[in-house]
Amino acid sequence: MGEVSITLDNVASLLHLPIVGAFHDFQPLCTDEAVVLLVELLMVSTEVAMAETGQCGGHVRLQWLRDVYQRRCQMQHWTAAARTYLLHLLGCTLFANKSATHVHVSHLQAFRDLTIAGWYAWGAAGLVHMYDQLNDASLSTR
Repeated sequence: MGEVSITLDNVASLLHLPIVGAFHDFQPLCTDEAVVLLVELLMVSTEVAMAETGQCGGHVRLQWLRDVYQRRCQMQHWTAAARTYLLHLLGCTLFANKSATHVHVSHLQAFRDLTIAGWYAWGAAGLVHMYDQLNDASLSTR
């Protein structure tokens, strides 16, 4: 049968994600940078952001994002709610990892300006992430 691999064409046709557009470079953030992003873009307090990133480093828990989303909706902070929802969506789908409980805060940078978030090549970024996860899974544990 030979080798089979997933291509950008597969991503575009099966997932209907754009493969052409700007490519966002998601570099890992230190805890302080993650806190600044959470405070600025999700409108959480510095203390709350520090408590969450202190547990997870440059990640946040998906459950924590669901709680933040509900609070932003109750307070009618719709832009922060949209950013929270989108970060959660990325953590559950496109950039999911084997823990299925955390998402990198660095992805939040793509939602600083929501009007350009659709310009990114999300399909290409998802394919890169998938191949990176497959690489990690294939490494020997000896």
